[in-house]
Amino acid sequence: MTVPNSDTSPQQPEFAVEINHLRKVYGRGGNVPGETGQTVAALKDLSLNIPRGSFFALLGPNGAGKSTLINILSGLVIKSSGEARVWGHDIDRDMRAARLSLGVVPQELNLDPFFTPRELLEVQAGLFGVPASRRRSDDILAAVGLADKANAYARSLSGGMRRRMLVAKAMVHSPPVLILDEPTAGVDVELRRQLWVTMRDLNARGTTILLTTHYLEEAQALCDRVAIINHGELVACDDTAALLARLDSKEMLITVDRDITDVPDVLSTFRTDLPTPRQISVSFPPSQAHSGQIITAMQDAGYVITNLTTKEAALEDVFLRLTSPGPTGDEATAARP
Repeated sequence: MTVPNSDTSPQQPEFAVEINHLRKVYGRGGNVPGETGQTVAALKDLSLNIPRGSFFALLGPNGAGKSTLINILSGLVIKSSGEARVWGHDIDRDMRAARLSLGVVPQELNLDPFFTPRELLEVQAGLFGVPASRRRSDDILAAVGLADKANAYARSLSGGMRRRMLVAKAMVHSPPVLILDEPTAGVDVELRRQLWVTMRDLNARGTTILLTTHYLEEAQALCDRVAIINHGELVACDDTAALLARLDSKEMLITVDRDITDVPDVLSTFRTDLPTPRQISVSFPPSQAHSGQIITAMQDAGYVITNLTTKEAALEDVFLRLTSPGPTGDEATAARP
C-alpha cells in the first residue's frame, strides 16, 4: 500500500507538537484573571511535548480534557492561557502555518452525502489551497482502500468506509501531524485492521500521529509513547514499555495434577489465589522474582504442573490505576513524568 508523503521540508522541529502550561476554563470569567463566576477547568496547566515522527497515544476517561486539547490545537477552541505549537508554529501568532501542518480525523462523521469520495477530496484540497497539479486524490483513496468507490456517492458508503473517508480528507494537504480522534469507533474488525495498516504506513513514512482511543489494547500495540490525562491534568507520559514497567506486575496461573492443600511457604510473600482446587494464581513483581522460581516452588512441593499461563501488565491496568477515583498519593506522584 502506498501512502502519499507527509511534510518534506528540510527544516523539521524536534517536537511535532509542543504544549506549555496550557489552560482552558469554560464559564463566566474563565479567561480573565481575578474575575469570579461559575467556571469549569477543562485543562489545568498542561505541558506536553510530542516527538516528531512518533505514534503517540493521548488517553483519558470521558471528560478528561482530550477533546478540548485537540480543539485548541485545531483552532476550534480558544485557550485561556499558555502556549501551543504545531510543527514549530505558534497556534496564535502563526495560525495559518500551524493549521496547514495539522490534519484532524474527528469522531463525528461529517461527509456531504451528495459528493463522491473523489469530489470530497478535491473540494477539501481546494479549501487548503492545494494547486490542482499537486492534488493526489486517487492516491489517497487507494491508500485508505477506497479506490473502487471513488465515483460512488458518499451516502452509499458503509460506516467503516465513511470513517476511512475522514482519514482521507485529513490527508489531502499532506500534513506532517495527523490527529486521530477515536478513529475506530463503530468500525468492524477487518476494517479496523486495514485502517491501522494505513496508519502504520503513514507513520513509517514520517507522519507524526496523535491517537485518542478507548481501545487501550490498540494504543498499546500501535503507540511508542503514551500520555494519560485526568481531570485536565497530565498524570503520566512515557514510552509505552516504560509505562508498563512501572506497574511491575505479572500474573501466573498454574494447573497441577491434584488438589492444592497448602500454598508453598516460598510463595507466601506474593499474592496468591486458588480459583479452582487444582489451580493457583500467583501475582508477583518481575523486578523481584521470575517465573522459574515460582515453577520450582510448586515442583519442590510435590506438584506436577499440567498447564501454565502468564499475563503481563497491560496498558489498561496502568490506565485504571492512574484514573480510578481515589488513587493513593504515592501512586499519583510516581506516575507523573
